[in-house]
Amino acid sequence: MINDSLVDVGNVQLAVRDFGGDAPPLLLVHGAGGNLAQMTGLARALRPSHRVVTVDLRGHGRSADGPWSWDNALGDLAAVCVELELERPAVVGHSLGGMLAALWGERHPESPGVVSLDGNPPPTGPAQLPGLDPSTATAELERLASVFDMVEAAAGQTVAAEELADLVERQRMAARDMGANEKVWIEGFRRNLVHGKDGRTTFRPSFETVTQLRGLMNSLDLGPVYAAISCPALVVLATRSLPEQESFADLYAAHRRFLLAQVQAVPHVRHVELADASHAMVIEQPALLAALITDFLTKP
Repeated sequence: MINDSLVDVGNVQLAVRDFGGDAPPLLLVHGAGGNLAQMTGLARALRPSHRVVTVDLRGHGRSADGPWSWDNALGDLAAVCVELELERPAVVGHSLGGMLAALWGERHPESPGVVSLDGNPPPTGPAQLPGLDPSTATAELERLASVFDMVEAAAGQTVAAEELADLVERQRMAARDMGANEKVWIEGFRRNLVHGKDGRTTFRPSFETVTQLRGLMNSLDLGPVYAAISCPALVVLATRSLPEQESFADLYAAHRRFLLAQVQAVPHVRHVELADASHAMVIEQPALLAALITDFLTKP
């Protein structure tokens, strides 16, 4: 039976969803700007082999706001494990959640395994774009940064009540385009909305949270993290760009080459290039990912 609850972590309260079961525990962590509802498809696919617990990271979904740091986020996950009595859980994360999974593996050698599902910081320098001319790489990175600047500036925006129905319908269309479960998609969209008494609705995460997350991800180097991990670790990499990334196709193709080389340089970390998968792999191929994760965790 699925159970939703709240866990107090100091001054921050975290929303948690426990899919139940007696199998080995697995903590499933969403990406930046998302929430636990968006991991439902993968959670359901993992449920036959694991006790799956999902969580809204601080500043997301139904969890409270709080200052973001890697230490704070990892402490949040540890507190959830204590509260729900998850002993030595595997940690699986997508995007930002994948970065947290890698950092968890670095700090928890006793873990039965950590899995990063395309959990990679964005490119910030020409050295992370092998095969591109340095001047071209610099220009493309500046162009990409301007896009991220606009995304950051729009974070935490507020809309009037009469605009909400149209936004929900656009989300339904997006779910259909992706071949996603429409009900789950809309739950994920609505979970990041805060309805004010003035009739206006605010989107989460806030501008402050997005700014903090962007700084953390831009400064994270996973190479030393991978090298320091001693528990079993798996990195699943995307092989194609999202539609909205096509205008940066050469940049993202180069960055995927960098990410592959980075993980290949650490023999004790396994990696898989998931065929025909984009950064949205959790939505695109949940059953295949669940099989990969379960096989990895059960067959050392």
